[in-house]
Amino acid sequence: MDKIDGFLSAKINGKSEEKAENEVKVTRRRTAQRKTAARKSPLKNEKAPLADENENTAEKLKDTAKATKKRTAGKLAAAKTKTAKADKTAKTVKEKPAKTAKTLKAEKTVKEKTTKEKAEKESGEKEKKTAGKNPLQRKKREKTSSKKSSEKKQGASNIIEAARNLFRAPEKTGNEHIRIIPLGGLEQIGMNITAFEDDDSIVVVDCGLAFPGDDMLGVDLVIPDVTYLKQNIEKVKGFVITHGHEDHIGALPYILRDINVPVYSTRLTIALIENKLREVQLLDSAKLNVVKHGDVVRLGSFDIEFIKTNHSIQDASALAIHSPAGTILHTGDFKVDYTPVFGDAIDLQRFAELGRDGVLALMADSTNALRQGFTMSERTVGRTFDAIFAEHPKNRIIVATFASNVDRVQQVINDAYKYDRKVVVEGRSMVNVIGTASELGYISIPEGTLIDIDNLKDYPEEKTVIVTTGSQGESMAALSRMASSQHRKVSIGPNDVVVLSSTPIPGNEKAVARVINELSQKHAEVIYQDTHVSGHACQEELKLIYSLVHPKYAIPVHGEYRHRLGQTRIAQAVGIPKENIIMASTGDVIDIGYDSCKIVDHVQSGGLMVDGLGVGDVGNIVLRDRQNLAQNGIIVVVLTLEKYSGHVLSGPDIVTRGFVYVRESETLIEEARGVVRDAVDDCLVKHVSDWGKIKNVIKDSLSDYFWKKLKRNPMILPIIMEV
Repeated sequence: MDKIDGFLSAKINGKSEEKAENEVKVTRRRTAQRKTAARKSPLKNEKAPLADENENTAEKLKDTAKATKKRTAGKLAAAKTKTAKADKTAKTVKEKPAKTAKTLKAEKTVKEKTTKEKAEKESGEKEKKTAGKNPLQRKKREKTSSKKSSEKKQGASNIIEAARNLFRAPEKTGNEHIRIIPLGGLEQIGMNITAFEDDDSIVVVDCGLAFPGDDMLGVDLVIPDVTYLKQNIEKVKGFVITHGHEDHIGALPYILRDINVPVYSTRLTIALIENKLREVQLLDSAKLNVVKHGDVVRLGSFDIEFIKTNHSIQDASALAIHSPAGTILHTGDFKVDYTPVFGDAIDLQRFAELGRDGVLALMADSTNALRQGFTMSERTVGRTFDAIFAEHPKNRIIVATFASNVDRVQQVINDAYKYDRKVVVEGRSMVNVIGTASELGYISIPEGTLIDIDNLKDYPEEKTVIVTTGSQGESMAALSRMASSQHRKVSIGPNDVVVLSSTPIPGNEKAVARVINELSQKHAEVIYQDTHVSGHACQEELKLIYSLVHPKYAIPVHGEYRHRLGQTRIAQAVGIPKENIIMASTGDVIDIGYDSCKIVDHVQSGGLMVDGLGVGDVGNIVLRDRQNLAQNGIIVVVLTLEKYSGHVLSGPDIVTRGFVYVRESETLIEEARGVVRDAVDDCLVKHVSDWGKIKNVIKDSLSDYFWKKLKRNPMILPIIMEV
C-alpha cells in the first residue's frame, strides 16, 4: 500500500512541477523579448504599460503554479482513499466465501418472491379500497386471493423439496455392485449373521448363536462358521448389532477371540455384550461403541444408520446400510407397536423418507410372516397380568418369561407394587439382565419391592411374586428345577399360580409340555393363554413396511424356509416382481446392484458346535457316535494275548453300558464271551497277528451275534493287551 502511494505521489508531483516550470520559462522568455523590442522602439511612453503587464503576468503564473500544486495534492488524497477502499474490498472478498450458483439462485428466488409478495399486498390493499362495496369485485378478489394462497403453498413446497434434494444421495449409475453373504439365520430361527462386502470393506450385521436340536447330544450351543471372515480379516471393519437377544449377540464371545474388530450398537445392547465378554475375560480387549437411534457410523465404504424399532427387548434397531450400490434396509427383529411400555414407537417416518429417496433392497424379519393381521401391543399383556393378580389374591404367583424381555418384567413389577407384593427375581440370566436394565434406567423398580430369594420365607406366600427363567422348558432353568423338585429354595405347591408368559420356540414344544405336566402333578394352576405377545411383525405390518419403503429387491431373512416363503408372497402382493425376490441359503453370495440381483457363488458356512470349552471339535462323526451310544449302548471287550505265541492268557471280559443289565443277562454275556474266543482262535489258526485285523473280526462276530439274538446294534470296542 505504501509503495503504491509513493508511486502515485511521485508521478503526479513530478508531472505538475515540470509543467509549472515550463510555463514560467516561456513567460520569462516572452517578457525578455518584449523588453528588447521596447528599447528599440521610438515610442518611449509605451515602456511603462509593458512593464506593468509583465509584472501582472508573473503574478498570474505564480498563482497558476500554486493552484496546480493544490490540485495535485487533492488528486493524491483521492487516490489514497480509493486505494484504501479497494484494499478493504479485496480483504472482505477474501474472508467471505464465494457464493455458489445454488446460493445465488436461491437468493434471487427469495428476492423475486419478496418483491412479488409486496406488489400483491399493495394490489390487494388498493382493491380493498376501490372495491369494498362491490359484490362482484369482492368475489373476484376472494377468488384471486385463493389462487395466490395456493400458489404460495406450492412455492413453499417447491422450496422444501429443493432443500431436500441438496441432501439426497446421488442417483446410482448401475455400475456399482456389492455382495451380501448370509452366514447364518436362513434355515432356522437363530444364529443370525450377515456380511456386506465390497472391494475393500466388510461389515457384519449381528453375531448370534443357536440352541442345539434334539439330535445334537451333549452340545451346549451352536455358533456360526466364520471361516470366510477369517480369510478376509483385513477387510472386516466391524460388527453392527441390531439388538441384545442371544440369537444376535450370543456368538460374540467366541468370534471376537479371532476377529477383534469394533462393535457398534445401542446402550442396552452394548451393556449386555459387556456382561458376556466379562465372563470370558475379553472385555478389556474388546472395542465396544455405543450409538443412538439416528446416528450414522462410517465403516469403510458403508454408512450404517440406526433406526428406532420395537421388539421384545429395548433399544432394538433397524439398519439403513448406505452402500456404493444403494441403500439396503435391514429391519432386524421388529414389530410395529404404537403404544410401547417404554420408549418411543417405531420410526415409521424415517422408513418412509428412505422409501422416498430410494431403497435398493429390503431384508425383513420373516418369523411371523405366516400369521395374519397385526401383532398385539405389549401393553395388552399388562392387562392380562392385572386380571391374574386381581383374581388370585390368596395365591403365590410365579411368572416365567424370557430374561431379556425387560418390558414384560416391568409390567409384573408394576402389578406387584399395585397389589402390595414383594418381587423375587430368580435365574442367573434374569438377574443379570434386570440388574443391567435397572442400572441404565430401562426398568423402574419401586424402592422396597425387590427382595432376595433368601428372604422369601420371611413373607406370606400370597404377598410374593417370583419372576423366573425357564419358559421354554430348558432342563437347567429355574422353573424346570422347581417343577422337578430340584430347586433348593422354592417348592411348588397347590397354592401356586404359574404363568408361562411366552410361546414355545419351534422345537421346544415337548419340553414346555413336560414342565406343564410336572407343575400340574403338583396341583399348581398353570396359565399360558393370552399371557404373551410376539415381538415379531405379522403379515399386515410387513405389508406396511413394504409399502413405505418401496424396495426394488426383496431378500427375506430370519426364519425357516416356510417363513421366508411366506414373506415372498407378501412381497409379491404389494407389487415386488417375483424375479426381484431372492430366496438365498446360508453361505450364498448375493451380488446386488441397481441393474441386477442374483446369487453368484457360495462360501464355507454352517454351524460350529460348542461342547464345554471346546469349539468346533464336535462334528458329525462324534454326533453319530453319541447318537449310537444313546440308542444302542456300548460293549467293551478286554482280553490279554501272549506276545510271541498270540495265545489268550486272560479273558475275554465283557463290560456293557446302556445295552443290557448284566446281572439279569448273565447267559447272554457268557455266550458273547464264547463268540469272542472262537473269533480269536480262528485268527490264530490263520496266523493273523495284526491287532487291527483281530479287533475287526471280534467286532463283526459280536455284532452279528447281538443282531440275531436281540436285533440291536451296540457300539463294540475291543481292547487287546499284550504280555
